[in-house]
Amino acid sequence: MASHLLNHSAKVKNVSKLVHHERYILARWFSGDAQSSLNRRRDVRKTQLPESSTRNSVFEPVVNFTKRSISMASIRRGSIMGSGYTGEISPSSQVLSRRCYASASDLPPHQEIGMPSLSPTMTEGNIARWLKKEGDKVSPGEVLCEVETDKATVEMESMEEGYLAKIVRGDGEKEIKVGEVIAITVEDEGDIGKFKDYKPSSSEPSAPPAKETSEPSPPKEVAKEPAREPEAKVSKPSVPTPSGDRVFASPLARKLAEEKNVPLSSIKGTGHEGLIVKADIEDFLASSQVSAPSKAKGPTDAALDYIDIPVSQIRKVTASRLLLSKQTIPHYYLTVDACVDKLMSLRGKLNSLQEASGGSRISVNDLVIKAAALALRKVPQCNSSWANDYIRQYNNVNINVAVQTDNGLFVPVIRDADKKGLSTIGEEVKKLAKKAKENSLKPQDYEGGTFTVSNLGGPFGVKQFCAIINPPQSGILAVGSAERRVIPGSGAEEFKFGSFMSVTLSCDHRVIDGAIGAEWLKAFKGYIENPESMLL
Repeated sequence: MASHLLNHSAKVKNVSKLVHHERYILARWFSGDAQSSLNRRRDVRKTQLPESSTRNSVFEPVVNFTKRSISMASIRRGSIMGSGYTGEISPSSQVLSRRCYASASDLPPHQEIGMPSLSPTMTEGNIARWLKKEGDKVSPGEVLCEVETDKATVEMESMEEGYLAKIVRGDGEKEIKVGEVIAITVEDEGDIGKFKDYKPSSSEPSAPPAKETSEPSPPKEVAKEPAREPEAKVSKPSVPTPSGDRVFASPLARKLAEEKNVPLSSIKGTGHEGLIVKADIEDFLASSQVSAPSKAKGPTDAALDYIDIPVSQIRKVTASRLLLSKQTIPHYYLTVDACVDKLMSLRGKLNSLQEASGGSRISVNDLVIKAAALALRKVPQCNSSWANDYIRQYNNVNINVAVQTDNGLFVPVIRDADKKGLSTIGEEVKKLAKKAKENSLKPQDYEGGTFTVSNLGGPFGVKQFCAIINPPQSGILAVGSAERRVIPGSGAEEFKFGSFMSVTLSCDHRVIDGAIGAEWLKAFKGYIENPESMLL
């Protein structure tokens, strides 16, 4: 077994022994039976660092041991990072962190904790609140803070024992990129005070480039404008160059026109061969043609009374995903009306049994979820997703249920709904809906769905609507309310009453053809109108 090098700070108290010269860094791997071969086959690697090297310059020696579990170290001047290696480099773990060691003149050994990636689609997150304070002792498994991801608020746990020395990103901080440092932990309580004014090193190099790019930009504009002024003076006589509807303007003039909402077609260019330049736009803005409308707009804008509501991370992601769905998925819609008289009768009988046994009542939505799951089992083409080069058809029938909360729209999942009883489905829906309203859903509570059901009929009385597909799924069922209608009888003056519910299936035409979608709706309607068949 290969020994792990520098995998815990307690083992590297004498890390300075590895540094024989301030310009040299020496790294070795030791193994019981591989040490001799190491000495024979590989020399000790040395790297000379230039005078201008900072403590962020990196030397990363890599030794390729196959069929061995070893530790790989990235050694820096002033810091060393270690990560486990088992034959190949694995992707970053769920909680991003790195261990840093420093010389006596620098900061003590510490661990930088980064913003974790808590869902497959997460690129940034918000800190909802810290449950630990600076100076608190933390143990493995203890919750450090609550992170608002793109789908829910998730607790982030500590991976190692130590002390929380510095909270870099505090409560309520938003749009923190995955991997960005949010906290620092140390092993010795006495080292906490040394991180009072600590700032992550990753943020330091990013500042100078911004200044460098911003400084040269003003001279560019200054250089451009004088170069165009002589052009305009020389070419003023040759103004008329009509060439159809096309308008010729410089890039700077076009940009200024777009910012000020100025139509280029109403401006006569004074540049070479009638080219519209920046000065033409500025002259137009100074004229009465633009000043009059702007004065008219002033009173109406001033009269508006409004408030700006901050957008939560969940609503941001919901908006972007639904926009992506509507723009990239070819939707089409199929609607049927299903008679629910037998369904309501069966529900009444089942609820009587539930009340007698102390169970919870079964809702119409529970029956709809069960019918949808069985219809997907019967028509598996609708239980699929588009993957560009192939269509993936799922063997599991996992139904997402849309739940509206004050924090936004959530879609918790009922797994293997086709195999569960109505009472189990009902209990899971109630439990997940409660967690959604409390904003405490875990990733496993909403990931892995293959089809979605959205019901606006029962709670809100909406008769019929069309829902937007929840990617990467290929279908979503929009359930409307039930209403009583008159049904013509067999005779001239014969009629009866019945309750009908409108449902609309939104389909991805890349995956579900029209006939397949109609076949699924036929199967769903059959289960709703003959609910006893769901028990078979």
